[in-house]
Amino acid sequence: MSIISFRQVHYTYPGDELESLCGVDLEIEEGEFVAVLGHNGSGKSTLAKHMNAILVPDSGTVLIEGIDSRDEDKTFEIRRRVGMVFQNPDNQIVANVVEDDVAFAPENLGVPSEEIRARVDAALKQVGMYEYRTHAPHLLSGGQKQRVAIAGVIAMQPKIIVLDEPTAMLDPQGREEVLSTVTRLCREKGMTVVFITHHMDECVGADKLVIMSNGYIKAVGTPAEIFADVEMMAREGLSVPETTKLLYELRNLGYELPLDALDEQSCAAAIANAMKKQTRS
Repeated sequence: MSIISFRQVHYTYPGDELESLCGVDLEIEEGEFVAVLGHNGSGKSTLAKHMNAILVPDSGTVLIEGIDSRDEDKTFEIRRRVGMVFQNPDNQIVANVVEDDVAFAPENLGVPSEEIRARVDAALKQVGMYEYRTHAPHLLSGGQKQRVAIAGVIAMQPKIIVLDEPTAMLDPQGREEVLSTVTRLCREKGMTVVFITHHMDECVGADKLVIMSNGYIKAVGTPAEIFADVEMMAREGLSVPETTKLLYELRNLGYELPLDALDEQSCAAAIANAMKKQTRS
């Protein structure tokens, strides 16, 4: 059974005429790193909010480890399983000291004091912020604040972490800090990660890439599979990696090249092989 399951989910915000989710079907497996890519208004943030019952479907079903999100008696259980990190880290900081901020959520869950201490220390170490535990959050950089916000979620010990455009307000260094942190949580700790973004380059290392447009899921596959469909990405007004662009242009010139070489090294190797074949022939 999938850890998150969307089955024909429809949702319209009160007062809106157009649906924000239009019959969405999606399966996310335990331990996956799933990136959701789309423009503003594509429905990706609405999708994210359905994953921990901030929103519930008008029709259709969202299941979190088999729990129906519309069951109000189970909302607390869902939110223990699914931690959310949002765009603006300043909106998530509630204390004047980093370690107090990270302790806030487990305290509200009724976790015993001695366990909270252990959870806070472990969470801060996992995001590389332990040395800042006694600092004032408002003095940290944007990337550091967002890592503290992620630590606060980790301290709840969820099985799933959903990040709704967590790098949108960060500089390139902050974006890299956050992306590397959540990637490590997935790969080393086995946490299921759903990463909502409009930055194509943040999707390259995902297990699964979901393309959203106007409330619909347009494509689901590995990044290599999705980015290889250059025409579909262009129709959706989305870019592909520079490596894919180069390979695509060379293919149009008659070279036999794959489009799934996303990193520079594999792209260069693919071009070198194609040149060798061209020379032999």
